[in-house]
Amino acid sequence: MGDPVSWLMIRAGWKVLAADGSEVGEVDEVAGDDTEDIFDGLAIATSAFGKPRYVPAEQVAGITEGAVRLSLTRSQVDQLGEYLEPATSAVIEPESKGGLGETLAAGAREVEAKVFAPTQRHEHSMNIWRRLAFFFRRLAG
Repeated sequence: MGDPVSWLMIRAGWKVLAADGSEVGEVDEVAGDDTEDIFDGLAIATSAFGKPRYVPAEQVAGITEGAVRLSLTRSQVDQLGEYLEPATSAVIEPESKGGLGETLAAGAREVEAKVFAPTQRHEHSMNIWRRLAFFFRRLAG
């Protein structure tokens, strides 16, 4: 076992180990806010193209280079719920409080944001294309 490292070092493809040291999956994604140093949990892949499972930060017992050890047994990992991607949001504000031209420009920016960066109001499952992307990202390490 290596030296402990910060949650900020965790990368996709790292091994995920059960409490007994057996491998139960690989890291897909780290959930947290690195600007505030808040670690929320992990999305882990327990199979190549299966839906990722969510591991709350409280269940992470240790982190070393290349591996995350959980305080859960293999059967407890099998019972974990699906990882749901967080909802997205965008705030579009006008640059100034100008006249009609500014109002039209602000409206155009809002329409553009809805087309190119649609927002979702609720957490949602990863679709198959996103899971495929995560699979290849894990392979690349």
